[in-house]
Order: sequence, then C-alpha cells, then structure tokens
Amino acid sequence: MRQDPVPPNDPVEQLVALLARIPGLGRRSARRAALRMLQDPERLMRPLSRALDAAAEAVSPCRVCGNLDSRDPCGICRDPRRERGLVCVVEGVSDLWALERAGAHRGLYHVLGGTLSALGGVSPEDLSIQPLVERVAKEGVEEVILALPATVEGASTGHYLADRLRPLSVPVTRLAQGVPMGGALDVLDDGTLAAALRARRPA
Repeated sequence: MRQDPVPPNDPVEQLVALLARIPGLGRRSARRAALRMLQDPERLMRPLSRALDAAAEAVSPCRVCGNLDSRDPCGICRDPRRERGLVCVVEGVSDLWALERAGAHRGLYHVLGGTLSALGGVSPEDLSIQPLVERVAKEGVEEVILALPATVEGASTGHYLADRLRPLSVPVTRLAQGVPMGGALDVLDDGTLAAALRARRPA
C-alpha cells in the first residue's frame, strides 16, 4: 500500500503523516490525534514519545512463538501455568493478543507471520511453518489448534498445515462456530472468540 511522503520541514505535518501510517487511523483521524496531543504535550505527547522509544528498544519477537514482548522467550512461553501440550497457531501477533484478551486459551501459541497466498507471492518458506513442525515433533505437543482467519488464504494455510503435521500423529483442530467467513480474529468480540475456541473441531 502506498504511503504518503513525510514532509521534511513542517513538524506538524510530519506528525500527521506518521500517525496516518498507523493501520486503522487514516489521515483525518491522525490530524485530530495530532491536534489533541499538541494542545497538551506534557500530558499526552512527551509520555507517548518516551513510551515509543522504550518499546522500540526493549520489544522484539519471541524466538519460540513469535509474540512481541520485552522478554525472550516471552511471558506466555515462560509461564509455568500454561498447558505445554496445547499450541494455538495464529496468523499474526494481533490474533494472539485477541485470544489472550478473550481468556479462552491457556496453552501456548505459534505465530505464522501471515497466510499462504499464491496471488500475493507468499509461500510456505515465507512463514514460520518449519519451526512449528519442529516444535510439535520435539516438545511433546498433544494438540495443535488452527486459529486462522476464515478466508480463502486462511483455509488453504490450514489445509497445508494439517498435511504437514499429519505424519506426526498429533490431533489438529480448528475454530468452529462464531467466526464469520472473511472475519479477522482481532476484530471479533471476546465471547465469540471464546466460543469458537471451545467448540473447535478436527481440521
């Protein structure tokens, strides 16, 4: 997607242009947010600047699951209360965070980093698929849950993963009712996500 250039000399327009690059914000909303921050910089802008700098320095992908955290392995992977034999596979970190917000999954996660797409040029080598297969083979995983988007790309990715994992004789399930076709997990309400996870079925 084409991004508007950042004006080199006008700090207000620089701020608006950078905020507009945030997914879901847009230029009009970015302008409103910039105005609000400029009207109260000590309470809104400077703390945000410090938080952004701190996050940029401290946060990185977890080497085990791909979650974003200031620790590596991340807090979820390190949590001894998690069900170690249950791994939920998601497209991106936003889906992981959505499932955590719903509080329905008490196992571990694996972030693929996208879905397969012939038109988009995304192949299995572009995703974290081989690390998933290695995790399942080596870590005593008892079930893999495919929590992928209800799209053509999500379905094709799910079928591919089920085929890759079949030789390991590990049950592979997928989300059930409540997830509409074309629906992204990170925009669904908590109750819908929890119901879909509880009613998962064989992939």
